Amino acid sequence: MSKIKTPIRVLIVDDSALVRRILAEGMRTDPDLQVVGEASNPYMARDMMVELKPDVITLDVEMPRMDGVTFLKRFMPIMPIPTIIISSLTQKGAMISLEALESGAVDVMAKPVMGIMDDLPKMRDMINQRIKIAASANVEHFKNSTVRKDIDTVTNLGETTDKVIALGSSTGGVEALVRILPAFPANAPGMVIVQHMPKGFTTSFSERLNTLCKMQVKEAEHGDRILPGHIFLAPGGHRHTIIERSGGQYKIALIEGEPVNYSRPSVDVLFKSVANIVGVNAAAAVLTGMGKDGAQGLLEIRQAGGFTVVQDQASCVVFGMPQVAHQLGGAKHMVPLEQIPALLMTAFKRK
Repeated sequence: MSKIKTPIRVLIVDDSALVRRILAEGMRTDPDLQVVGEASNPYMARDMMVELKPDVITLDVEMPRMDGVTFLKRFMPIMPIPTIIISSLTQKGAMISLEALESGAVDVMAKPVMGIMDDLPKMRDMINQRIKIAASANVEHFKNSTVRKDIDTVTNLGETTDKVIALGSSTGGVEALVRILPAFPANAPGMVIVQHMPKGFTTSFSERLNTLCKMQVKEAEHGDRILPGHIFLAPGGHRHTIIERSGGQYKIALIEGEPVNYSRPSVDVLFKSVANIVGVNAAAAVLTGMGKDGAQGLLEIRQAGGFTVVQDQASCVVFGMPQVAHQLGGAKHMVPLEQIPALLMTAFKRK
């Protein structure tokens, strides 16, 4: 990844003066960040974007006159700027934030909690680091296009009972999954996904995906049997998601463990279980995301005889995870996002 030009110019958009002040004060402690403007509503933000040309926007989703999601949908195709959603992590906030991620936001974070002032320095540091990550995001593919593009449904191959598809993604992954998962046929092999998300978001996201996909989608629970036509989304929170074998059945197991690659659930933890348990009957893909989670696991799946692919740089929001996986030798193919469903399915057709 090329070095990001600093200072990173940030526009803060939030109707709360207190939240704007907390965010701005935190950013001003970091010499790599520069707060170029603060807007209390989307209309002010629009004018400041044109005038100030920020590198990153932090955006509240619940604002008067125009909510953050509507604003995001309007400006992203015209002025694609990496955007971090700063949201309350209520059920309503999670649903709105998910829609924002589908619409082009690259990250979502919890709003500072006013009553927990001792946590502010840590929270500010985390927000600052995420802004730096967002500054490297590729959002140009949103320009002059709608957020979601229809893609052809992949070939219907008939039921397979002993195959498993595993996907891993992070920054930009919500939008990527919304774009590709509806392409899989109703009887596609069972699928397990780790998407880095906060606790509570994966429940809402799985419900949202279930309305879009031909396959049935649910948040994974311990003991779920992996069957054709079913997608299991690893729950965000405090446990890892792996695959175990029980007789002739593949099942989901939720296990305790420290974060791996700063993540829990971790793509690597899932993928390594896929390599050990499913082996040659697996197909796996690493999609857009920051860092290296999934790279070693993808290599182990390939070494076990499974089929592997990564998303290419041009279609990624952040090329980190696919790039490391490719450099490590874990990917047999590197292709644009829209080609991944058909490629994964034809992998099973070849066997």
